[in-house]
Order: sequence, then structure tokens, then C-alpha cells
Amino acid sequence: MSTTAQRTTTATATASAGYRTLWRWHFYAALFVMPFLVVLAITGTLYCFQPQIEPLLYPHRLIVEPQASARLTEDALLAKARAAMPANARAVTVPIANAPDRSTEFIFRLANGEKQSVYLNPYSGEVLGTLSVERRFMQVDRMLHRKLLLGKPGELLMELAACWTLVMIGTGVALWWPRGQTPARAALVPRFSLQGRALWKNLHAVMGVWLALGALAFVLSGLPWSGSWGKQFKALASAANLGAPPGSWGGGLPLRSTLPGMRTGEHAGTLDTSAGTESAPGVGASHDERQAHATRDQHAEHSAHAASMNSMPGMVMDDLPLPLTPWAVGNTRVPASADTQAAQALPLGRIVSLVASLGVPNGYDIVLPASATGVYTVSYFPADPKNERTLYIDQYSGAVLKDIRYGDYGAVSKAVSYGTSLHMGRYFGLANQILCAAISLGLAAMAVTGCVMWWKRRPRRSLGAPSRERAAPPMRGWKTGLVLLGLVFPLMGATLLAVWLADRTIVGRAARRAA
Repeated sequence: MSTTAQRTTTATATASAGYRTLWRWHFYAALFVMPFLVVLAITGTLYCFQPQIEPLLYPHRLIVEPQASARLTEDALLAKARAAMPANARAVTVPIANAPDRSTEFIFRLANGEKQSVYLNPYSGEVLGTLSVERRFMQVDRMLHRKLLLGKPGELLMELAACWTLVMIGTGVALWWPRGQTPARAALVPRFSLQGRALWKNLHAVMGVWLALGALAFVLSGLPWSGSWGKQFKALASAANLGAPPGSWGGGLPLRSTLPGMRTGEHAGTLDTSAGTESAPGVGASHDERQAHATRDQHAEHSAHAASMNSMPGMVMDDLPLPLTPWAVGNTRVPASADTQAAQALPLGRIVSLVASLGVPNGYDIVLPASATGVYTVSYFPADPKNERTLYIDQYSGAVLKDIRYGDYGAVSKAVSYGTSLHMGRYFGLANQILCAAISLGLAAMAVTGCVMWWKRRPRRSLGAPSRERAAPPMRGWKTGLVLLGLVFPLMGATLLAVWLADRTIVGRAARRAA
């Protein structure tokens, strides 16, 4: 045999060995990921179309006939909602969405801790019905998507599935990569002339490479919301000043609401120097009064109240009864008011008017003060991340204690905000929803084709894992990548090590016995 032929044979054998090693890891990753991938694809697609699906599910509660007459005030509607609920139920959240054909919703917390929505006709005040927040279809779908309805264990399983999807994507693209004389163009087009398992393999490979980028975007934009790694990632981003808005993690002056009996110059328009955001005086103040108020605050309030103001211990935005909270402000401390027996909290209608005057459009949620030390919390989480707003409003004076906007976010939080909007199919409307659905259902189809391929080649009474080559190449780049992946995602690193050990011991021992 000539030297050239020997080199060609050696190169082919090396490539074949490397291919089989990648196939082995791809098989293990897919074996674990496929069931979760199907669940994620179906629940994610449904959740993307929440705005279209929910009115179809609950038309008598959500939809009303638009009328020419004026809508009732928020306070009048809240009073009717309270009258319709049990006496021990407490109103906690008010979604503000004044579309002419939509009902008004109030969310109550019942004595047993469950949350229930009550819907009213905004024109007549008629109670249209109630829904359990936890058992609402889209909430169940969301909890399936995030944690399989299994609590923390399910959340960790879904996080692991997302991490192992990265391995599946990387090895899948490497297996698809054209070899020899096969041009890339031919590898991007399915060959329907094939038959049997060869056709399934070709469809799986071509479809996979087209979906790889979307799958990668889904995983990377979803992981920051995970319960284990996502929480640690958020803490790391804040420590590097890349995540949370300045001062929102307790590093600066804590905030409290006003003491209602204090002098004008001492009331709750505190300047939060840690955030660089000035609070506003009460509702109805003139421009000159606001300017004078801000000047006084800059020189007097910081030193006067720094020792006495403390945030409510342990209370952050993620603890509030909100359907969704922007990732950037999830760990932001919620201000507290000074307790007083003589104060009268501002009515809800005044807060809605104030928020409108601050330029926040409809489509936000207001968390009502839970006690005499609470504040009104406004969370605006629109499709365009640049318009996100979080406000804390003094329940007695109407002073804006803090106004967090997209421009206050760190670089990481800005990226996560855009990723979230795209992931949920919100950023560019219906086209974004359709794109997300196509990627999700395509990934579910990948799981099906992979399962069919495995079933067609699986030996009887055997798992059918690709055999390990004795003379596999070092593949240092892949090993380094897996190690780095395990370091970045420690939970996945532990399972990587477990799979490697199991493959070396249990599976390897079985292969030697068969030989």
C-alpha cells in the first residue's frame, strides 16, 4: 500500500472514531433531553399565544361589550370587587389594562393563601366571575414549562435538560458537518429520495442544523430565569455591576415612605443617591414646588433619614404577587412606609392618575400596600424592553420613591431583557410568536425523528448506545468545552461526571462481557 493510501486510511479511521465518540455523547444527551424537549416545546408554544388563547378560554370573564358611557372609577370597581369576595380576602394586585372590550381584573389573596381573580364590567360594575390564579390554564402551562408542576425538583430537572440541550446541539452540528466530498449546500437540503432509516437520519440532521441557532437562543435566554443557576447568575451579574440597577441590591441608601405628619420639606420625596433617581413630591404639586422639593432633598434628606430608614427585611420584587417581573429588578428591595395610625392612604384612582402623568401607558400591574408600612408598587413589563418601568409610590403622599427604567439596567440585564422578550414571542408581535412556535415544534419533531432512528437500529433487549472506539482520538477541544460547560453550569457538571463514570464502568463492563 502506498504512503498516500496509508495516510488516507489513517485519516478516515481517525475521523470515524471521532464521529462515533460524538455520536455517543449526542445519544446520551438526547436520551435525557427528548422527553423534556417535547414538554418544553408544547407548553412554550401555548404560552407564546397566551394573548390569543385566554380570551377564547374565558370569554364571559375577559370580554365585554364596549359602551359609549364612561367607565366607573378604579375605586368604585375595587369596592364592588371587595363586596363580591369573602370578608377575609385581601386585594393584592390590580392589572391596569383599559382596552374598551376588556373587563377589569382584581386579584385577591384568600384566607388559605390561594390567589383568586375577580372580573367586573368596567361600565356597569357587574361581577362577571372569578378564576383561581394558580389553576388558570396559562399559569398551569407556565408551571409545566418551568418546573413540571413538581416544585423545586422539577425546576432543577428542567434546568438540567436545558444545559444538556447545549451538548446535544454542539454534538449534533458536529455530526452533521459535511465530510469528504459532500458540499455544505447538499447537507442543508433534505434528500427525500432516500428510504428507511437513511431518510429519517437525513431529515433529522438537516432539520437539526436549521433549528440549531434558534434552539441555542431559547436555551441561553431561558437559563437566566432558572431557579438554581439563574439565581446565582443574577447575583454574579449584580456583584459585577452588570445586572441590577444601581442601588437596588441594598448597596446604597434604603428607602421608606413618608411619615404623613412631617413638614413639607421633610416628606417622602427622598433622593436615593445610590440609584441617581429623584423622587417626586405628592400628586398635584406644581413644577416650582417639585424643583424646590428636590433641592431641599439633595441637601437635607440624606443625612436626616439615613440612620432611620430601612428596607423591609427580605422583601424583594420577586416576592410580590406579580404575574411577571422584569429580570433586572427581581432582587430589588421593596421600600417600606413608616407605620402611623393617623394616616389615610391615597385611593387607587389617585395612583392610577399619577402613573398616567408619569408617562406609563396601560398594561401594567399595581401591587397594593399590604400594611401600613407598604407602598404602591407599579410594574410595567411591556413587549419592548426599552419601555420597562418599576415604580415605588408612597401610599400616603404619592411621592415616587424610586423610578427604575431600562436605562438604569446593567449590560447583562439589558441583554437578558431582550432575550426574554424574544423567547416569549413578544418583541415583534405575531411574527415573533410564529417564529417561536416554528422553532419549538421543530425541536419536538427532532425528538420524534431521533426516537424513530433509535428504534429502527436498536438491538433487541439492549439500550442501543453507539459503541465506544478503542482507538478514539484525543479530541482535546471537545473535552475542554465539556469541562468549561460543567464549570459554568455546576449542576450539569455533576451529571456530566456521573454519565462519564457510568459509561466507563457499567456500560464498559457490559461491552467487555459481550466481546
